[in-house]
Amino acid sequence: MSETTSIEVPLRPFDARMLDVGDGHWLYVEEVGRRDGVPCIFLHGGPGSGAQHMHRRLFNPEQHYVILYDQRGAGRSHPYLSLAANTTDHLIADIEKIRQHFAIDQWLVVGGSWGSTLAIAYAQQHPERVSGLVLRAVFLASRAEIEWAFVTGPQIFWPELYRAFADYIDEAERGDVLGAYVRRLTHADPAIHRPAAQIWHAYERALSELVPSKVEISADYSQDNPMPPTPIVEAHYIAHDFFLRPNQLLDGAQRLRGISGAIIQGRYDLLCPPKAAYDLSQRWGNCDLQIVEGVGHAMTEAGVMDAMRQAIMRLTKR
Repeated sequence: MSETTSIEVPLRPFDARMLDVGDGHWLYVEEVGRRDGVPCIFLHGGPGSGAQHMHRRLFNPEQHYVILYDQRGAGRSHPYLSLAANTTDHLIADIEKIRQHFAIDQWLVVGGSWGSTLAIAYAQQHPERVSGLVLRAVFLASRAEIEWAFVTGPQIFWPELYRAFADYIDEAERGDVLGAYVRRLTHADPAIHRPAAQIWHAYERALSELVPSKVEISADYSQDNPMPPTPIVEAHYIAHDFFLRPNQLLDGAQRLRGISGAIIQGRYDLLCPPKAAYDLSQRWGNCDLQIVEGVGHAMTEAGVMDAMRQAIMRLTKR
């Protein structure tokens, strides 16, 4: 079967399990492809969004052995939305526990957005375990990036959307809209965090696409509506500066020089602008930076998934 045909076939895991990683956390982990294929792991975004069916389609089941999983508190992992013992170091340790559980020596690490952050952090701690890195929409987890993504950038490019986002916050708190949302999203009372999560989710989703299908958000969300999980986990990480030292990932980029890599970056990504990808590529050196023209942040935008597939295959052949 050709590479193109195999990618287009709907992929299902050939095995899945709940893996005990300690601290009361059990991770949903699935295997896709073939066990004698090139080992790969996919790191989802958010933090808190979970692995999705479309992520399997990045890989060739005839050539790859792929591990996809839901990080702590996310997706099908338990306990759902648990923020206890949920830090970047815990997530890095989980990746190692998964690798050891499946007796994998080295693997190709693939991740986008927050998944790129976690991939970089993992590779810097365990470079000997990484055969290659494919990153999309690089996010270096700095306070400046968060301020740009949710405040400064939208004020410039989507002022009407930002106004709707800010209007939900009491006027007295609008001097720090981001902080006000984080306080609400990390509040224990569902009457406080649920509507904030619904608005945050709609806002972030609109900002993720170059031409969003929906740009309206409202403060009149019902308590009966499903609560999107990602804003809750995101706020936890934002409140703690993603559990990283300032500039930790950029300063540690020299640890990646022995690892071949590729970065796929949308030219008009508002949430994770190209500057972070460019700065990392300059420090890293041993990677190809590909700017995809005419797209924003979402992996589903035209040309992004194809570019990621091609990068994965290039590194597979190496």
